[in-house]
Amino acid sequence: MATHNELGELGEELAVEELKKNGYEIVERNWRYKKAEIDIIARKNDVLAIVEVKTRSSDYFGDPQDFVNSKKIKMLVEAVNEYVISKDLDVEVRFDIIAIIKNENKLTLEHLEDAFFHF
Repeated sequence: MATHNELGELGEELAVEELKKNGYEIVERNWRYKKAEIDIIARKNDVLAIVEVKTRSSDYFGDPQDFVNSKKIKMLVEAVNEYVISKDLDVEVRFDIIAIIKNENKLTLEHLEDAFFHF
């Protein structure tokens, strides 16, 4: 497996741990609809958090969250609409990003709530 895939999987595991630690229930992981994949669907109270995990080994080319572009956001919104309708859910939906930088010296993790509205 490629190193970037391993880093991505590690990032998702770290994100799940962080969410659980903060009272979220993990509902789905790697849920797919058409070409979109939602990394984590988590729930806390009546909020369904759609979490995009971005993990990088450095911030040399920018912060991890900078790599979520408008095309990705559009695909995620379409996927979430399908998810909520197919599960007949009555919840508030929020889009979050968990940005992780993991290198041999340190780990930084930032949970950005309502992240798509901060671009």
